[in-house]
Amino acid sequence: MKPKIFIDGEHGTTGLQIRTRMAGRDDVELLSIPEAERRNARLREDLLNSADVAILCLPDDAARQAVEMLAGNDTVRVIDTSTAHRTAEGWAYGFAEMDKAQAGKIRASRRVANPGCYPTGAIGLIRPLRRAGILPSGHPVTVNAVSGYTGGGKQMIAQMEDPGHAEAITAPHFLYGLPLKHKHVPEMKMHGLLDRAPIFSPSVGRFPQGMIVQVPLFLDDLSGDASLESIHAALADHYAGQEIVEVVGLDRSAALARIDATELADTDRMKLFVFGSKGGSAVNLVALLDNLGKGASGAAVQNMDLMLSA
Repeated sequence: MKPKIFIDGEHGTTGLQIRTRMAGRDDVELLSIPEAERRNARLREDLLNSADVAILCLPDDAARQAVEMLAGNDTVRVIDTSTAHRTAEGWAYGFAEMDKAQAGKIRASRRVANPGCYPTGAIGLIRPLRRAGILPSGHPVTVNAVSGYTGGGKQMIAQMEDPGHAEAITAPHFLYGLPLKHKHVPEMKMHGLLDRAPIFSPSVGRFPQGMIVQVPLFLDDLSGDASLESIHAALADHYAGQEIVEVVGLDRSAALARIDATELADTDRMKLFVFGSKGGSAVNLVALLDNLGKGASGAAVQNMDLMLSA
């Protein structure tokens, strides 16, 4: 019998992307709620409790409500794409390449919290250096990033794409999260193995999909004899043996004149770069990914496949 998958919130941006990725697959059965019935709580609860895997593509409060609807049901496994459970006890963090054992943790878990798009890039850069002992736990980390506007959901998509929208956004690029209290910071701190919260400065560009995340570091502030080469080696060792995260070679990186935020749009991969000069005093760590791919829907499907392989 095929496993039953219910995407709760399938008509939102992330849910639609997940359905697109699963189109044509005949190894699962998709349970669906018509858009006109999406507020039918009884039908929604019935479908949640009928699934083998429920993928929650909902705001935080609605995601928590969905989990409550599954109270006492030990058979349904959950992937939550909201922020609600990313630092919660008992939930596996759904970044399969984060550590060598993480895919196994996801495979064995009944509750998986899909990472945020920005944290996927930031943690992907920071955690290997913490594990290698290069980055001190109390280091004052800064994370600067730009995302495609689809990360803002249907409302921002309409604001960007419809000039006649009452709240149309005409700027080619804008900074937000100005009070430095962005909801992604707690997971960056926790899963980045940091003792102090990073300063996170997110922005949005006038392109639909894609993302660049940057973590600049002064070498003198790091532990041991940190260098361009040792930092690159730590990243390469951390991600050896898998196909999703690519650590781009130093020679290839040095030959680049620019990084295009949209390069990995419509893919579920991530590239990591270490930029700087040999013998220099600083490096800039860069993650490149699709905010809706490895940063959201692609990761959710990857986590679903891991859970179904248990």
